[in-house]
Amino acid sequence: MGLTRDFFIMLSENQTLNAAAKKYGLTLGANKVVAGVDIPSTIEAIKELNRKGITATVDNLGEFVFSKEEATKAKEEIIAMIKAIDNAGVKAHMSIKLTQIGLDVDKEFCYENVREILMAAYQHGNMHINMDTEDYNHTVQTFEILDRLKGEFKNVGTVIQAYLFRATDEIEKYKDVRLRLVKGAYKESPEVAYQTKEDIDENYIKLIEQRLLSAKAMTSIATHDHNIINHVKKFINQHNLNKDLIEFQMLYGFRTELQEEIAKQGYQFCVYVPFGQDWYGYFVRRLAERPQNLQLVTKSIFTPQVNKNIAIGAGAVAAISAIALLAKRK
Repeated sequence: MGLTRDFFIMLSENQTLNAAAKKYGLTLGANKVVAGVDIPSTIEAIKELNRKGITATVDNLGEFVFSKEEATKAKEEIIAMIKAIDNAGVKAHMSIKLTQIGLDVDKEFCYENVREILMAAYQHGNMHINMDTEDYNHTVQTFEILDRLKGEFKNVGTVIQAYLFRATDEIEKYKDVRLRLVKGAYKESPEVAYQTKEDIDENYIKLIEQRLLSAKAMTSIATHDHNIINHVKKFINQHNLNKDLIEFQMLYGFRTELQEEIAKQGYQFCVYVPFGQDWYGYFVRRLAERPQNLQLVTKSIFTPQVNKNIAIGAGAVAAISAIALLAKRK
């Protein structure tokens, strides 16, 4: 499985495939994993989730941003979505990646962009803004920016990645900050991160329990792993924990029946809703995170007609399918 994960991460960082996917996204059937390519279609997808008792955290997709012009455009798109969510009265908040709004351009420039987004969110219903963490170096910088912001803004939170050794200390440090707990989906060195699925899963459960027993703010448990979800449910009941401060999260388009089942059981549930044309890196990292996800969407995305019409898409499919088949046989 390690080889499979590394392969998907390598694909996610391929800018040629990213550009092709952006160009042919709709033809490839990206709507199966992306809620919409624009604000109106995404708002309609959120409304449908809300009707099922599910809230949303919305991600304006975009990667490989290396200019102030691109970062400013992304910031404006995020603020436009914040306003649209407020105007539509839907139950949703935003998740943002700092690399998309200038972290690789200028750290101070990025900080000012985040402040502007947080101010807009505060003015539109005091909406929560989650700063997603990325690879290790960017994650370190994200926490540095969070430390500057959390005293001024209460509507800001971030993500804890269970495969990082530093995660235990972060759980302790940010008891008062809204956090999303994930396993992690980047390739990191043995110096900073656990390398095996078994170690990552073990630490993930440990961190969830540590957080739920000590948190003074909302905790989002983001996983598709039903074994971990069932473990958390039992833990909540055993310790009589406040469900108002706990929610489960999954990705848009993945395990939808389970999403609805958990929501009907009375647990708070939130779906991570990506929108936009730049979906490729996001999607492939989800496969790296849990290669079994491939079976949930591949049939509906990569049809024979798609493979016939788009050669580069077919090439990527062949490579992914081969690795997935090997993984299944192991």
